[in-house]
Amino acid sequence: MEIPAGFLSEMEKSLGEEYGAFLKSLGDEEVKALRINPLKGFKGFDEELIKKWCLEPVSWEENGFFYRAGQCEMQPGKHPLHEAGAYYIQEPSAMYPVSLLEPKEKEKVLDLCAAPGGKSTQIALHMKNTGLLISNEIVLQRALVLSQNIERMGVKNAVVTSMEPERLASFFSAFFDKVLVDAPCSGEGMMRRGDAARENWSMENVNMCAARQHDILNEAAKCLKPGGRLVYSTCTFSEEEDEKNVERFLGEHADYELLSREKLYPHKIRGEGHFAAVFLRKGSSGEGSISAFNNAGKSPKNSRGKGKGAENGSEAYIKLATGFLKDFLSDKADISFSPERMGEFKESVYLYPEGMPDIRGMKVIRPGLRLGTVKKGRFEPDHCLAMSLKPGDVKKSYNISSKSPAAADYLKGMTINLTADEDKAGPDGWYLITVDNISIGLGKKTGGIIKNHYPKGLRR
Repeated sequence: MEIPAGFLSEMEKSLGEEYGAFLKSLGDEEVKALRINPLKGFKGFDEELIKKWCLEPVSWEENGFFYRAGQCEMQPGKHPLHEAGAYYIQEPSAMYPVSLLEPKEKEKVLDLCAAPGGKSTQIALHMKNTGLLISNEIVLQRALVLSQNIERMGVKNAVVTSMEPERLASFFSAFFDKVLVDAPCSGEGMMRRGDAARENWSMENVNMCAARQHDILNEAAKCLKPGGRLVYSTCTFSEEEDEKNVERFLGEHADYELLSREKLYPHKIRGEGHFAAVFLRKGSSGEGSISAFNNAGKSPKNSRGKGKGAENGSEAYIKLATGFLKDFLSDKADISFSPERMGEFKESVYLYPEGMPDIRGMKVIRPGLRLGTVKKGRFEPDHCLAMSLKPGDVKKSYNISSKSPAAADYLKGMTINLTADEDKAGPDGWYLITVDNISIGLGKKTGGIIKNHYPKGLRR
């Protein structure tokens, strides 16, 4: 499908002498990148993959790498390490806004339009899995994809919600240290990636997106503490959605000042393009108006009902969970499972993030890290727990080489058949399954086999 003439006309007016170079860039090959994930203990690729995928560093993200996989038999998106959350495939210029947000350890951060999760998982990486990250997506199906990516990347400090921005803002007045608004847009930066952006483009759609972005920004402004940082970003080049929205926002919010704004064009960088503006909310920082809770057993919404019996039931769940963790984790585990931060939510036991707010009344998809469920009086660990762990965190683990057919077999849900020596080497019970020493799931050893507990919905 041809690039819309109206879009090209707008870009020619906007770019002037640079228009020719921009137009030429739209015919270039799509630029691809991935971002490695140290949260999973992944330190980088071996020489074979670096060469096969032609990996080169992305200058604005220390964990980012351009790739050109060409006709490689194993593409990055199909490799077992991808399923293990060792890296996230992300358009390179989309990595830029989080570098401007500058999230830090122990902070409270909101990603208001978070699906599919690239920027949220990047934020969690910069926060080193500490503090509180609220990742919100208004569309439920997209929120579920967001939640899956949070899980795959081993993120421990995120609460996933699915709420309208104005509804979310009503709960979080001046609460966050940092807020990211990666707003839904007309997608002009996707023109060379396929027909969808070309087919959907029109000035009517651009203006509709600009109005929606304005409303979202207004709600985001309510959530930030004085002294906090707000980053507004889009993957479009439209002045209506970018510069004019920034000017309108500043005109309506005297308590905000613009620190910087930048537009990344595909003829200037290796990427599809992005816009980002950084705002500071004036004044000194202080605590927001929402209360926090960290009480064991006092879930934000107890699915077992109300009253003393329900609370005792929740406490019993937590007791079973802590008992399992004591047996499963090693003494050198690089993670803390404090009962004061655990609670029951929809029949599962969760570890809540630090500074967990009272989220009763909110539409919550995931209130933290799901540890497991109780079935017939026994605690059964969850896949999410496994994805948050490293081999050194547990007493029993079983490693598979990513180059072995056994890795693909595990992802298909097949049983692991142990050799006689492997069977003798470890006792029966729950094992953390790893690929190249990166956690990928769980298995339960009995006799000479490890029964596969990789989730059925993720199996290939």
